[in-house]
Parts: sequence; C-alpha cells; structure tokens
Amino acid sequence: MQLLADAIPRAVTELLRDAPTSPGKVLFAWKAAVGPAMDRVTSIRQEGATLLVDVQTAAWGQEVKRSSHVILRRMEGLLGADVPKMILVRPRT
Repeated sequence: MQLLADAIPRAVTELLRDAPTSPGKVLFAWKAAVGPAMDRVTSIRQEGATLLVDVQTAAWGQEVKRSSHVILRRMEGLLGADVPKMILVRPRT
C-alpha cells in the first residue's frame, strides 16, 4: 500500500515534467522549491539556463545564494531537463 502523502508529490512531479515549459511552470516549481517565506520576498524570471531572482533585501539575497544548490536540485526534481542551471540574484528595483 502506498501512502497518499508520498503519492501526491510524485504525481505532481510527473504531471509537471510532461507539461511544456512556461513561466507558470517555472514559477510553480520555484514556489514548491523555496517555500512561502522566500517566495514572498522574491520574483523570478528564467532566461535560457539562468534563473533571475530579484530579492527585496540583501539578507534574502544572501539566503538565496547560500541555498541555490538545494533550490536548483529541488527544481530539477520538478522540471526535469527544463531546469535552470544557475541562479543570478539581483536587488529588486
């Protein structure tokens, strides 16, 4: 028997991987990868293999940089081959 708590994330991952890449798909993966607190203080846009992350404060910028390898790995789990390869942190203007 499979637990529902295990099946739902796996099903979402499979659905995401099969969907075409779009800004909405990348945003969904970002929100799932970073959680609500970091999502509230950032905005993102993918340009090629780079994920541009605008942050509200320098402290959040440092946190995104520090966590970038974990964030990219989580996003890869959701996006598959469409995952950004690097994160570029920028102050929000």
